[in-house]
Amino acid sequence: MAAQKFHESTGKMTQLCRKIVHVNIRRRIIEKITVFRRLFKLIWDKILVCSIRMPNTRYRKLLPKRNPSSPSMECQEDPNTMSSSSGYESDSDLVSLKISVLGDCQIGKTSFLLKYVGDEQEKRSLQMKGLNVMDKIMYIQGAKIAFKIWDVGGDNRSFDQVPIACKDAVAILFMFDLTSRCTLNSIIGWYNEARKWNQTAIPILIGTKFDDFVQLPPDIQWTVVTQARTYARAMKATLFFSSATHNINVNKIFKFIMAKLFNLPWTVEKNLNVGEPIIDF
Repeated sequence: MAAQKFHESTGKMTQLCRKIVHVNIRRRIIEKITVFRRLFKLIWDKILVCSIRMPNTRYRKLLPKRNPSSPSMECQEDPNTMSSSSGYESDSDLVSLKISVLGDCQIGKTSFLLKYVGDEQEKRSLQMKGLNVMDKIMYIQGAKIAFKIWDVGGDNRSFDQVPIACKDAVAILFMFDLTSRCTLNSIIGWYNEARKWNQTAIPILIGTKFDDFVQLPPDIQWTVVTQARTYARAMKATLFFSSATHNINVNKIFKFIMAKLFNLPWTVEKNLNVGEPIIDF
C-alpha cells in the first residue's frame, strides 16, 4: 500500500513537472521574440538619433565602484524613503523595478515583506482589494533604485489580481510555507497563472517559516527539500529557505535580484544541507 501511494505521488509530481516544462518552452519562445523586438527597437532608436538627434532618455547603467579592490555588491538604504507619496526628489535619477509576490494565504508573506521594507513603510503602503503595494528605495553603486513590491492576497478572490501584479515585473517571488506541503503544491498553479502574463521575469521560489521547519522530523524535512528543489529546477528558479522572525535570507533574496538584473558580483554559495536554510541556484 505504501509503495502504491509512493508511485501515485511520484506520478503526480511528474505530471506537474511536465506542465512546468511546457510553460518554460513557451516562455523561451516569447523571450526570443522579445529579444528580437528589443534589438529592432535599439537599431531603430539609433537611426532616429542619427537623423533627428533626439535625446537619449534611457536610465543610466549602474556606475562602477570607486574602489576596484572591493568588488562585492553593497546597498545603502535611503533614509528618506517615501517621504512623500507623490514622488521622489529626482525622478530622472531613479530606476524603478517592479516585483511580484505570489502564494497562498497565511504563509508569512506579509511578515517577510515587513522585515525587508520596515514597519514605517508598511504604514505608507498602498492597499487595494486583493493587493498590497510597498516601496523600498536604496542606492547601489551611485544609482538610486526603487523596488515597488506587489503582494497578491492568497485567497481565491485575489487570484484575479495576478495579471496586474505580474505585468512588467522584473522578478516574481513564489512563496510557500515550509511547514505546509499543500502550500508548496499550490506553487504550480501560481506559476502557470503568472507565466500567462509575464514570460521574462526572474522566478524565485521561497520557503518561509524556516525557524518552525527545523523543528520537524528529519525525514519530513528531507521530503520537503527534495520536492522544493524538484519544483525549482522545473521552474528554472532559484530556491531560498527563509525566516522573517530571524531575518534569514530575506535581504539576500533582493540582493540576488539586483545581481541578476545588473550583472553584479554574487558571492553567496549554495547550501544544500538538510536542516540548514537552503540556497539552490
